[in-house]
Amino acid sequence: MEKPLKILHASLNSRVIVELRGGRSYHGVLDGYDVPHMNLVLKNVDEIIGAGEPTKHATLIVRGDNIIYVSP
Repeated sequence: MEKPLKILHASLNSRVIVELRGGRSYHGVLDGYDVPHMNLVLKNVDEIIGAGEPTKHATLIVRGDNIIYVSP
């Protein structure tokens, strides 16, 4: 079984889905992360809140303690 940080590192420069608390999700390219807090930097992001229409962002930083899951 692979470790989570190894999978996250393998997902760099690939599209990921990031689900946050509160029904918010981001679909974008993983540009970077930090190890102690798992803060993520995403590029070319679609932000989806609930069942609403996606909002586009060029770059977004996601705070690690709000993340429920990251799917490569």
